[in-house]
Amino acid sequence: MKTKIGVYICHCGGNISDYVDVEKVKQAIEKEEGVSLSKTTIFACADSNQKEMVEDIKNNNLEGVVVASCSPKLHQITFRAVTERAGLNKYNYVHANIREQASWAHSDKKTEATEKAIQIVKAAVAKARLATSLNPIKIESKKSVAVIGAGVAGLKSALELANMGVNVHLIERDFFIGGRVAQWDNLCTSNDKGKDIISRLYKEISSKKNIQLYTGAEVISYSGSIGDFHLKLKIQPRFIHNNSNTEKLQKAIDACPVEVPDAFNFNITKRKAIYKNFPGEFPELPVIDIVSCTKCGVCEKICDQIDFSQKEEIIDINIGSVLMATGFDPYMPAEAEFGYQQSDNVITLPQFQRLIANSNNKLSYLNKEIKNIAFIYCVGSRQVEGENKYCSRYCCTTTIHAAIEAKKKFPEINNFHFTRGIRTYGKQEILYRESLLNGDVYLQSYEDDPAQVLIENGKTIVRINDILTKKKEVDIDADLVVLVTGMTPREDNSIGSLFKLPKGRDKFFNEIHMKLRPVETVIDGITIAGACQGPKNVMESINSGLSAAVKSYSYVSKGELELEPIIAVINKDACIWCGKCAAVCPFGAIKMENDGKKDFAIMNNSVCKGCGMCLPVCPTDAIELIAYSNKEIESMIDALL
Repeated sequence: MKTKIGVYICHCGGNISDYVDVEKVKQAIEKEEGVSLSKTTIFACADSNQKEMVEDIKNNNLEGVVVASCSPKLHQITFRAVTERAGLNKYNYVHANIREQASWAHSDKKTEATEKAIQIVKAAVAKARLATSLNPIKIESKKSVAVIGAGVAGLKSALELANMGVNVHLIERDFFIGGRVAQWDNLCTSNDKGKDIISRLYKEISSKKNIQLYTGAEVISYSGSIGDFHLKLKIQPRFIHNNSNTEKLQKAIDACPVEVPDAFNFNITKRKAIYKNFPGEFPELPVIDIVSCTKCGVCEKICDQIDFSQKEEIIDINIGSVLMATGFDPYMPAEAEFGYQQSDNVITLPQFQRLIANSNNKLSYLNKEIKNIAFIYCVGSRQVEGENKYCSRYCCTTTIHAAIEAKKKFPEINNFHFTRGIRTYGKQEILYRESLLNGDVYLQSYEDDPAQVLIENGKTIVRINDILTKKKEVDIDADLVVLVTGMTPREDNSIGSLFKLPKGRDKFFNEIHMKLRPVETVIDGITIAGACQGPKNVMESINSGLSAAVKSYSYVSKGELELEPIIAVINKDACIWCGKCAAVCPFGAIKMENDGKKDFAIMNNSVCKGCGMCLPVCPTDAIELIAYSNKEIESMIDALL
C-alpha cells in the first residue's frame, strides 16, 4: 500500500477549470489516504510542469502519481514518460479523466461537475495506492515489413523503409503499380504528370535489392502478431512469361478480337483482353484479362511469349509489421443523381480527367463536340441526405485545375462551376485566380438547395438558385455535365475485414489519434497511410506514407519489441475450458491447450490487448487483468461510493 502519492489537477487552459472548481478538487484530495502532495496546474502537459513533476517525484520520493486532466488517449503516454524520467516505474502512474467525463459532460452543472471530478480523482488515488511496478513483455521482431498497396503512398513508404535497411514486401492487387496517381495526367500545382512520378518511383524501387514487388497479389489470410506476422498471398498469373519482344506483344494486343470497358479510363474507352494501360507503365509486361479472354488463340499464333499454362501461386511471408496503403475509390453517383445514367451528357470528374488526357485536336464525347461544360461540385461529399458528410478536400482544386487544363487545350470551351463554396486552401488559391482570369463563371448554392440537372427536349439544362446574385435562377444549356465526385473508402474492403481494422464514421480506416498517433491503429504493428484513412491529395499521401514508414520501422528496427504488460492472465487450475473467453476475444489471443489431464485456456501474451472482454464471461473467475485486478477495481468502487 503506497503512502506517498503525488496528485496534479489540470486547468487545461480553462477546458476543465471553467466548469470544475479545481481548487476544491485539490482540497478534497489532500485529505485522501496515501496522498502526500497535491497541486493544480494550468497545463499539466506543458514542458515546465513536466520538469516540475520530475523534481517532485525525486525530492519527495513519491511512490505513485495521479494526473487529473484530459483523456488518457491524449497524454497517458506523456505522463508515463515523466514518471520514468524521474526514476519511477511508469505503471505506478494512474490517469484520471476529468475533462471528457466531468467538465465537458456537465458544463451546464458546475457544482455537480466538481463533485464528480472529486470522485473520479479519489478512485484514481485508490488505484494508485495498490498499483505495482510492471516490466514490459519482450518479444523478437522480424526486420521486414509488408506494404499493402503500391499507389504513391505505398511506393514512398516502401522506398523509405528500404533506405533504412528493412526488407520490404510490396503487395499490389492490380497487375500494374501506381494506383490512382497513374490515372491522372498533369497534377495540380506541379509540372509533373502522374505517370511520370510513378515511373521515377518504380525505377528507384527496381534498384533496391531489399524490396520484393508482387503484382496481381492479394493477402488471403494472416496470423500472428506484432513482430511476427504470417501472411499468405495469392498471386495471379499474367499469362505472359517475358517482355523480350515488345513488337510481337504489341501485334498480339492489336490482333486481340475481344474488347471490354477500360477501367483505367473509367470506362469511357475500351481495351483488349490482353493489355497495358499506357506505354511505359510498370511493370512493363502486359497482362491477359483471363475473365474476358475467350482463348481464341489469335495472340498465341502471333507471339510465343503467351503462356496459358501459368497457374496462380500461393506463397507465405513472415514480417514484423504491416503498412496498409490501399487507397480510395471515387464516389459513384446513384442512378438519376444529378442526371447520372439518365443522360449521356453526364459524366464524373475522373472520367472528365481521362477525357482531357486522351483528347487532342478537339474536345468531344460520344462523337459530340463540347462547348459548354457545367461542373457540379460536392457530389458524394457534404451530403445533406446520405452517409458522406465529410468534405473530400481535393475536389475543388482538382476540378478547377481540370477546367484550366481543358481551357489550355481547347480555348473555345466555356466553363461553368456550380459550387457550394470553393475550398482551394493554401497555394491552391492561385489556381482559383487563374480560372477566374480565364473567364470561368462561378455560381453558388446553399447545401440544402443544390443545382438541378434537367433533361428537356434532348437538352441537358443545369439550373441553380445563385446566392451570389441574390438567388437569381440561372439556367445553363450544357453540352457536358461533370459531376465533381469525392473520395470514398474502397468498395472492396476485404483486406480491412481480414485484419479487423477499425473504421471511423466516414468508413475510412481509423487512426488512434489524428494528432498524437496519426498513422497507428489499435492493432499493434499495423499502420495506415494515404487515402485509405481519409481524403488526401498526392503530397499529403506521400507525407502520410513517410510517417507510417518511420513508425513501422520503429517496430522492427531493433529486432526486439517491448509490449504493454497490462494483459489478461489465466489461472490454469481454476479454468474448466468452456470456450467462452476465446469466443469473445476480438484479437484471437486465447487458445485451448491440454496437458494430458485437462483442457484449459492459454493466453498469447503478444496478442492480448488487455481489453478485459474475457473476464466477465468466465464462469469460474479464472481470468484476471494485470493492473485491473478485482482488488484494485473494488478499491476504486469503494472510493466512488
